Amino acid sequence: MTRKPLLPQHSRYDYVPLPERKDYAWPEGKRLAFCLTTNIEWFAFGAGMGHDPAKTGEPQTHRNYSWRDYGNRIGIWRLFDLLDELGLPAAHNCNSLVYDYAPQIMDALRARGDEVVAHGRSNAENLRGLWEPDEERILREITETITQREGAAPKGWMGSGAYETSNTLDLLKEIGYEYVMDWPMDDQPVWLRTKHGPLLSVPYPIELNDSQVVIHRKQDAGDFCQMIIEQFDEMLEQSVKHPLVMNVSVHPYVFGQPFRLRMLRRALKHCVDHVGRDAVWWTRPRDVAAHCMALPPGVVP
Repeated sequence: MTRKPLLPQHSRYDYVPLPERKDYAWPEGKRLAFCLTTNIEWFAFGAGMGHDPAKTGEPQTHRNYSWRDYGNRIGIWRLFDLLDELGLPAAHNCNSLVYDYAPQIMDALRARGDEVVAHGRSNAENLRGLWEPDEERILREITETITQREGAAPKGWMGSGAYETSNTLDLLKEIGYEYVMDWPMDDQPVWLRTKHGPLLSVPYPIELNDSQVVIHRKQDAGDFCQMIIEQFDEMLEQSVKHPLVMNVSVHPYVFGQPFRLRMLRRALKHCVDHVGRDAVWWTRPRDVAAHCMALPPGVVP
């Protein structure tokens, strides 16, 4: 007699432990893929959702709006300079409304050749509670906006707040997305099942995410930067056995602050100047996804 499951589960992916997976390499035999992903977001004034620098659940006021807007006015430009200084490529989770309110930012990242990852319309809202037709309308609006402005459809999706509904993955695959970064369950890409075929999950961090560390957990910026160093050193060693993805998530209104930027520079320089850097693929999520999609079936779990 078959024993019935005791807990609600999902069918998006199977449990495949790391030791049971097939080996592969990144381009040129690299073993660690390093991605730096910023979050470029626009918020409603005095309405909707959004982080507060004081405590969770504070009302939307001029204070928290302008604190976050610092990232668009000042922080992101300092991060662009830092990326140029270190010669690092980057991806940017972008709200589609940034095209309307701060087009200079989108022009700058386009000039850098960086990746635009679709990140909702605004982080003042998310997809929770939407009926499927309403969600589809919003997803298509976002996709069309990016496609028109960039001349090509976005390859990847990162939900506002990483929130989804039970229909999101199916709709994203139907619309044409190749990967998502909402499922932080792995250090390797993993295929997700949808009604319209497989959709790749590219690793994106909850842990190595400045929003989680500095804002939610109230840890010091130095803690976050030390986490980058420890993560890099350990994953570089671990990647000898398994190809891995190290993705670092940064918000311009957090690490665009000068005192934090200085610490971030030191942490990233540790990675870039590391004696083992030749084993690292300095890349973007879309390139990780493209490489995985070109591998023989069954290699990526």
